[in-house]
Amino acid sequence: MTCEAYYTTHPESGSGSHHDRCDVPAIEAGTSRSVALLGFSTTLFGVLNLFVTAWTIKKFGIKTALLISVFWPAIRLLVQNIGVMMGGSNGIIVVQCSQILTILGGPAGYLLALNSYVTEVIEASERTGALGKLQGCSFIGLSLAYLAGGILSDAFGIIAPFRVTLMLFLISTCYVILFLPWLPLDKSVATQTSGITKFFGPLKVFTPQKWVLQGGRVKTEYGIILLGIGVFLGVLATGYIPVLLQMYATDIYAFGPTENGYLISLNCFVRGLFLTLVFPPTISAGREWVSKRSTPTLEETPAPGSDIPSLPHSANDFANIDAMDDDEEPIEPPKPRVNETFAFDLSYTKYSLLVDAILTGAASFISQGWQMYLIAVLLPFASGTGAAAKGTILQMCSTSEKTDALSAITLVEMAARLATSEFVSGLSITELTFHIASVFGLVFAAFAEIGQTHLVFTCNAVSDLHFIVI
Repeated sequence: MTCEAYYTTHPESGSGSHHDRCDVPAIEAGTSRSVALLGFSTTLFGVLNLFVTAWTIKKFGIKTALLISVFWPAIRLLVQNIGVMMGGSNGIIVVQCSQILTILGGPAGYLLALNSYVTEVIEASERTGALGKLQGCSFIGLSLAYLAGGILSDAFGIIAPFRVTLMLFLISTCYVILFLPWLPLDKSVATQTSGITKFFGPLKVFTPQKWVLQGGRVKTEYGIILLGIGVFLGVLATGYIPVLLQMYATDIYAFGPTENGYLISLNCFVRGLFLTLVFPPTISAGREWVSKRSTPTLEETPAPGSDIPSLPHSANDFANIDAMDDDEEPIEPPKPRVNETFAFDLSYTKYSLLVDAILTGAASFISQGWQMYLIAVLLPFASGTGAAAKGTILQMCSTSEKTDALSAITLVEMAARLATSEFVSGLSITELTFHIASVFGLVFAAFAEIGQTHLVFTCNAVSDLHFIVI
């Protein structure tokens, strides 16, 4: 489309293939700016969509929020189909403006709604595994999309993937209406807050929580904010891996778009299979193992005449209490939550990053192109950090804060991905390093300048270790 717009005001340079015709610095620069703007608007409106979806869940219920989140992307795709058919500069403007609709519905919103839906319909002990399955299905879909999108585009033209995606969203909308049961609206959550406080509720999750401990003593807990910082650092490191694999393969082994497509598709597919088939039983087995190893703790006997119930010694058995002012009296300790533990979930979150650091560091020793595919297959076996973190944070907050907790951790992940990379495809590796607006993109460019590109894997592996420290 940028190429079309360019030649409406410039004379044709001569005959040649479409690639040669569009291989002009001005067109590459215009494409880079347009893609960068598209990526920025997608992230910005995606963050706003996260808040809108969280508010909709509290106000109208989870199914309504999910329905809205998959319907509005269909409308956005309809507008984008029109833009692609228009072509040229006008088409680019239409596509760019269509991103505003992401505020009402988009990936961030429907994934949040799906995660919230799962937490309502399954037992607490199965949540972490189910969240991993959802994430795994997303990766499998992403893997198929890399292949199907290219095949459809080559066979039927660039408009074909847009039309197919529009139909998929419409099918998803019908599926939600027909097959997913309505869940009753939680009135306590709906009336808990109002106005602007309800809309920005997810941010409140990261405030220090006051828990009532044994004997009625109040302790300020910083676990959720520390977990959030750790997740940010973890995603900051792991989120760059797909881009890093493509950049390194292109720079060192001259991979083209086809090879890179297979590389990332393979990585996403294996990651999806791991999260769907391996991650859930791993969590279940790990929790059972931790439960067998742990010894029961004695409960303190309350004073005669006291209405305060006995509470376990373990801090993770307490439901937190909403933040209180320093001059407020502690309220009566709530009943302890049972059959919930985040001990193994938190351990998995930490050690999956350790395994990822080891595997990523090993990539520094790659010496042949085929080994890039081997790394793409091995790295997914350290997956599950995000799902385990979500399972952990759900058990560190009260029942009424589940939606806000999921929104908060998703917001952290989006912020980390935004800081990680803004990848612009279709440029040479020299031009590409100057179009990476990211932490590791700058690191990649620095190592590429001194001819030690492989060290970026080592640097990325070291950054993984920061999560374990947090």
